Amino acid sequence: MCVEVKEMGAIKAAIGDAILTFMWVFVSSTMGAMTALIATALGVETLVWPSVLITTSIVFVLVFIFNLIGDALGGASFNPTTTASLYAAGHGPDTLFSMALRFPAQAAGAVGGALAIKEVMPKEYKHMLGGPSLKVDLQTGALAEGVLTFLISFAVLLIVLRGPRSSFVKTWLLAVATVTLILAGSNYTGPSMNPANAFGWAYVDSWHDTWEQFYVYWICPFLGAILAAWVFRVFFPPQPQVKKQKKA
Repeated sequence: MCVEVKEMGAIKAAIGDAILTFMWVFVSSTMGAMTALIATALGVETLVWPSVLITTSIVFVLVFIFNLIGDALGGASFNPTTTASLYAAGHGPDTLFSMALRFPAQAAGAVGGALAIKEVMPKEYKHMLGGPSLKVDLQTGALAEGVLTFLISFAVLLIVLRGPRSSFVKTWLLAVATVTLILAGSNYTGPSMNPANAFGWAYVDSWHDTWEQFYVYWICPFLGAILAAWVFRVFFPPQPQVKKQKKA
C-alpha cells in the first residue's frame, strides 16, 4: 500500500512538472521580446544596463509567479538540475524512482512549450525565439555549461535553504543570479542551465538526439548540479531527523 502511494505521488509530481515546464518554456521564451518592447517604450533600447535591469525584473516576476504555480501543483519544478541538486543535498521528497519519471516529463513539457510558442508568436518577434546553442568547441562548451550550472545550483540552494526569509528578496536574488550567469555564458553555450529547456528547443531544431546536445546540455549540467549539492552539504549538512517517541 505504501509503495502504491509513493508511485502515485511520483506520477502526480511528473504530471505537475510537465505542465509547469510547458508553461515556463512558453512564457520565458518571450522575455527577449518583452524586454525589447519595454525598453523601446521607455526610450532606453540602445542602452545595455537598463535592458539588463528590465530583463532581471521580468525574470523576478516570472519566477515569483511560477513558484506559486509550482506550489499549487504540489511542488512542481521546470528544471531537472534543481530537482537533482535538492535530492543530492538531502532536501526534498524525491527518490530515484520519482526523478526517473519527472525528468522525461519535464523534457516533454519543454518540447510542448517550444512548439506552442513558435505557433503563436507574432512574426515580427519570431527571430527572438530559440534555445541555447554551442558557440565554442565541444569541450569548452561542456565545461562552461557544467560550471554555470554548478554556480546557479549552489546559488539556488543557498538562497532557498539558507537565504532571507522574505520570499520577495529570495526571488530577486534568484533573478539577479540567473541573469548574471546568462550574461556570463552567452558567448559559450547560450547558456541553458536547464536540460529540459535545452532539449525542448533542440527538438524543435532537430538536434535533440545528438551527442553534442546530450553531453553539453545534459551530462555536464547534472554533474555541475550534483557537485554543487555536495559542496553545499559540506558547509550546510542536512539536520538529522529526530524521531518522536511514542507515549506508552
